[in-house]
Amino acid sequence: MTTVTPANPARVTRWQINRAAGLFLFFVAQIAITSALSPGYFSIDGMLDVTRQFSESGIVALGVTLVIITGGIDISVGALLSLVSVTIGFSYQAGFPLWAAIASGIAVGTLGGFFNGLLVTALRLHPLVVTLGTFALFRGIAFAVSNARAVSSFPSWFAMFGQSWISGIVPVQLIVFIVLICVVGIVLARSTFGRYVYAVGNNELAARFSGVNVSAVKIAVYTLAGFLVGIAGLIQTSRLSTARGNAGYGLELIVIAMVVLGGTRITGGSGTIAGTVMGVLILSYLQDGLVFAGIRSDAGLIVIGLCLVTGVFLNEFFRKDRV
Repeated sequence: MTTVTPANPARVTRWQINRAAGLFLFFVAQIAITSALSPGYFSIDGMLDVTRQFSESGIVALGVTLVIITGGIDISVGALLSLVSVTIGFSYQAGFPLWAAIASGIAVGTLGGFFNGLLVTALRLHPLVVTLGTFALFRGIAFAVSNARAVSSFPSWFAMFGQSWISGIVPVQLIVFIVLICVVGIVLARSTFGRYVYAVGNNELAARFSGVNVSAVKIAVYTLAGFLVGIAGLIQTSRLSTARGNAGYGLELIVIAMVVLGGTRITGGSGTIAGTVMGVLILSYLQDGLVFAGIRSDAGLIVIGLCLVTGVFLNEFFRKDRV
């Protein structure tokens, strides 16, 4: 019997790392131009304050990166985050100890991701169809449970997840984001599981013939994505001191744009965590720069759309003879 070896992602990874370096230079130029056009924009305090906003979407983007590398997609992350937020708030209001409510919220996020992966693999449905359905399901449950109400009566210590600062300088959520970048980045780039993720995205059939449990890999990445949504939901609920059904509205579009802008191919098989981080930084500070310059907030949607289309185009345009 002939064994088919899945494509080695090493060359793709090297190209993507080089692309991440180019994105970093673009990010530096972007900050310089924005600062020149809007004097007073650049400051250490201001730059760190922005990280409080994008750490949540960045954490979600880490999980979505793995999902897209396998050739999947998850557009339910925003709705799942709202369900996590509602679970934390309303379970606490119902009498749960806050630590138990937090654990319940993270568990709901993890189970939501597992449910997505199970539907994709067991029913062999397209991930877009599955996550479109669960997008409506998760958001509907969140609205049904909250009944258009919000919970804001949290104890003061709950603020430490989304409002506290280390030494009064660095936001706690930025530290959490950095730790997760390191963990997920090492898993993707250095572990056997990471090689399986690339193999499934490159050629699912070849990976199957090579002995890779494709279904287990897919379920694992969707479950991990759900867990990271749970962490992001906890941070956002703490930062806003509010649990509500419309939390995470529009998050899925922002996150996918960040991932694709960072060099992850929307068709799978290629991408890095370093690239995704640069996509998070570029898009977040670009939106913040527009707001600082007094440009209407709806321009942010235009920017996200342009970044998404540009990212897909560049990934496909430069793909030939470079992987």
